[in-house]
Amino acid sequence: MKSRVAKKANAIIMIIVDLCLCLAIARLSYISLTNDTFVDGKTLKEFASSRNEKKQTLYASRGTIYDSTGEALALSVNSYNLIAYTNENYENHVEDLEATAKALAPIIEADESYILERLQKGIQNGLFQVEFGSKGRNLTETTKKKIEELELQGIDFTEGTQRYYKMGSFASYIIGYAKTNDDGEIKGELGVEGYYNRELSGKDGYRIYQSDALGYPLPDRQFIEEPEENGNDIYLTIDSKIQLIAENAMKTLTSNYKLTWGFFTVMDAETGAIVASATSPTFNPNDLNTLEESLNPLVSYTYEPGSTMKTFAWAAAMEEGIYDGQKTYKSGSIPISGYEIKDWNNGQGWGEITFDQGYINSSNVAASLIAQDLGVAKLSDYYYDFGFGKKTGIELSNEYAGTISIQKGAALATSAFGQGGVEITPIQMLQAMSMIANDGVMLKPYIVDKIVDENGNIIKQNGKVELGQKISKETADKIKDLMYGVTYESTAAYWQPKTVTFIGKTGTAQITAPGHLGYLNGEYDTISSFAGMFPKEDPKYIVYFATKQLEASQVSFAKVLTSAVDDIASYANIATEVENNYEEKIINLSNFKSQKVEDIKKDLEEQGVKVVVIGDGKYIINQYPLQGAKVVKNSKVFLMTNSYNYVMPDVKGWSLADVNTYMAFIGVKVTSSGYGYVESQSIEVGTPITSESRLNVTLKANDKIPKPEPIPKDEDTENKTG
Repeated sequence: MKSRVAKKANAIIMIIVDLCLCLAIARLSYISLTNDTFVDGKTLKEFASSRNEKKQTLYASRGTIYDSTGEALALSVNSYNLIAYTNENYENHVEDLEATAKALAPIIEADESYILERLQKGIQNGLFQVEFGSKGRNLTETTKKKIEELELQGIDFTEGTQRYYKMGSFASYIIGYAKTNDDGEIKGELGVEGYYNRELSGKDGYRIYQSDALGYPLPDRQFIEEPEENGNDIYLTIDSKIQLIAENAMKTLTSNYKLTWGFFTVMDAETGAIVASATSPTFNPNDLNTLEESLNPLVSYTYEPGSTMKTFAWAAAMEEGIYDGQKTYKSGSIPISGYEIKDWNNGQGWGEITFDQGYINSSNVAASLIAQDLGVAKLSDYYYDFGFGKKTGIELSNEYAGTISIQKGAALATSAFGQGGVEITPIQMLQAMSMIANDGVMLKPYIVDKIVDENGNIIKQNGKVELGQKISKETADKIKDLMYGVTYESTAAYWQPKTVTFIGKTGTAQITAPGHLGYLNGEYDTISSFAGMFPKEDPKYIVYFATKQLEASQVSFAKVLTSAVDDIASYANIATEVENNYEEKIINLSNFKSQKVEDIKKDLEEQGVKVVVIGDGKYIINQYPLQGAKVVKNSKVFLMTNSYNYVMPDVKGWSLADVNTYMAFIGVKVTSSGYGYVESQSIEVGTPITSESRLNVTLKANDKIPKPEPIPKDEDTENKTG
């Protein structure tokens, strides 16, 4: 009986086992045939495959930035990220949290509490490892070695790369900077680093492979690989030698005087390449804590430029056919639409002078008259055609367009001398100056010479790009002659360097108040600038030097610039022998009226002044320059005597300004042709002259003239129109 029951139970069990086995086989067959079962959101096949499949990122190397000679300026170097193992199941994990935090804190410059908090969080959350934020990233080899010498348990490093700027703050706003984000990606954010971030970055690749339990690739197994594409190298147009000269000029200025900002940029006049650009403030891209201003002054600062814009107002009038350089006007002041436009010398002016002299003397009245003749539409069109009010397209991030918004009335007048209705960027000024240097053809400025891939292939080559004939060669030549007059025929002789003929135009603009509600009126609330080129005969370089709220005289400003110009000329082998044997001595003129001519003449000549006596009287009744003026050796002083017997002097070699000064005392009208210094005169020497006489002089440029000394006086403070 018992045996029968046992057999029956065994049979039932066998039936159940067979049924279970059949169900299992059926289920496995279903799974294998349908692929319809999911584990952690994946099909079983996918799950099985992913258990030993690994993907490895193949990081691309960021390209290097070089100067024009191939000197590396920005490159990627090895760096290290600090990690700590906090999983207690791992043999090499941090055990003494407090001691570890205390040891690491001074080396990575972090608070002990911060490090301790990170370690505790890792242990509490069962994390295998933790990092230490920005304090633990991009560590140098030196820092890594210091930490390794501590032999701390559970501390390790992962390798990475970071951007390194070999020369620190050198051309920092041109190069820009790149920094590593939380994902380990290096990204450019300013300058060339930002503008060409994609080209410099390259493209990461990857490798997908089957691994064993420890993560190592299985042998003899195929893998999928997409190779990385390393970033391209970029060669700038920056000439490090000229850049260093510009950097030193800015350091000289900032170490001796206060200023809000300043920049000094040098362009190759023949190609448009930017060969140097120094700024203040600057920053060290290796330490972004030094970055106070995220905008590059060269392309992102907009401001009213002042009298440097007279160059382009005069050029517009010449192109329009309405300019007569020998036409005279009454300088001093002029009423326009309820405003009084004054010349910079408190509206005193220079009497009846020509428009050529108006440019040389930086007359706001002359500029206003020219603007009225041109009108709003034409002046705006010329400014726009000269590149103002639109981006140049230079390869630098965050370029601004500036504005041209000229209005009728007084605003039209002031826009001709760069105040009101005109806001420019420095790079626009350099671009516009290029048409003066190149017979009227404007050049596009550029900062990148070429881009080269990792195999040495040039994938982009930049060079000279002509933007069209903006003005005639005749206009360009005439403007160059007028700019020559600014530096060699006016009293502003301190703009003359020692070794090269330097021409240009000054500017001293008021600063617009916040919200464009009038202008600031503090003693130093101006933007001082000089836009010029050298040498005059065949310009090789264009320079633009400007500062905001510089607490120094124009003479000090000029001395820094002309010294740098001499250094550039010497480096570029274009320096010439210029006679410069005058004494550095400034003479303050007294009131000579009613004094004897022979006494004053003797005294002044002993001091090295060239005395010009008008008439044959014994006593002085008038003089020029006036009492209180400063003159230097080789300057002329005119003494008017108490006699009406005037004879024609020999004015050969005189400047037109000197001729006009002499003849203004007598009332003789002067006409001239050419530019430079008097080569011939229509009235013979010794001929009696009166106010009825008419004198014509022929001028010719002469670059070998003796140079008067700097006069410590600002010559170009703009009209305050409000």
